[in-house]
Amino acid sequence: MSALNLSSSSDGTIRRFRRKWTGGGVWAWRLLRELLLSKTRTGLSILMSTVCRYLPHQPQLIAPLLIMCHQHSASPQESYLAPKFRQIVEECRSRDAGEDGLSGFLEEEAAVRVYRFPVFERGFCEELVEELEHFEQSSAPKGRPNTMNHYGILLNELGFDEGFITPLREYYLHPLTSLLYPDCGGRCLDSHKAFVVKYDMNEDLDLSYHYDNAEVTLNVSLGKDFTEGNLYFGDMRQVPLSETECTEVEHRVTEGVLHRGQHMHGALPISSGQRWNLIIWMRGSRERNKLCPMCNRRPTLVEGEGFADGFTKHSDAPLNTSCVLT
Repeated sequence: MSALNLSSSSDGTIRRFRRKWTGGGVWAWRLLRELLLSKTRTGLSILMSTVCRYLPHQPQLIAPLLIMCHQHSASPQESYLAPKFRQIVEECRSRDAGEDGLSGFLEEEAAVRVYRFPVFERGFCEELVEELEHFEQSSAPKGRPNTMNHYGILLNELGFDEGFITPLREYYLHPLTSLLYPDCGGRCLDSHKAFVVKYDMNEDLDLSYHYDNAEVTLNVSLGKDFTEGNLYFGDMRQVPLSETECTEVEHRVTEGVLHRGQHMHGALPISSGQRWNLIIWMRGSRERNKLCPMCNRRPTLVEGEGFADGFTKHSDAPLNTSCVLT
């Protein structure tokens, strides 16, 4: 099984950073090398403030540096993943894998076809939230995660797509979605939108009833300490709310909730604390090229950056385009 490639070599990272540097001076290079080699919590804080001061318009360079500071050279990158999650993926990859065979590994919620399983180790969740807080408090420009959440971070702005979210989707989540959701694009997921949302007593408390711009969604609770704020699921988007009985699903730190993107859901208000969630909207161009999941029409496309909204001009084309704002 391929491991998550969460970092590059120290020298490679420093060379990349140096090519982009715009005013740090020789002293900054010495500081950068010392910080990368020390990998200490204090060094990380200094590095974060230094990067954000001198590269406020290039936040995509921050993530590789932060991840470098957290890399433990004696540990494989897969150590960030929960052992049970790795076991689930191995089961999905086996020759005789089937949905029935996963019953002993997955926790199926009362909501139809909603599954729960551990995704990350707790230590990784804590470190990730800490670095997200560093970025949130920095002066670097930040985009809104989506049209409903006001507080959060787009992970592609931190450079997490290529080295983290893409291999997570391709090597670990794809075998699972292929078995669980073959009827709604689970076998052909080829792009994503990944972001972190934050709920706080002084900010967003809840999230109204909605469906996602995705074929399949993974929602992982990263922390911190909070009470209440459960997810709730209704029926698919075609079923009116008046004909729906909703079911609550509890958030558990380190665990992910996997569901179909068109499954209506929301988040109840937290009553104390602060909650961070990693959301990955996984998309299959073969499905959405036929019909836009947001407007229910054949998509009218304009070119977009990166994965955009997951559409392609042709089923085999690498170009990703946008139909709607998400």
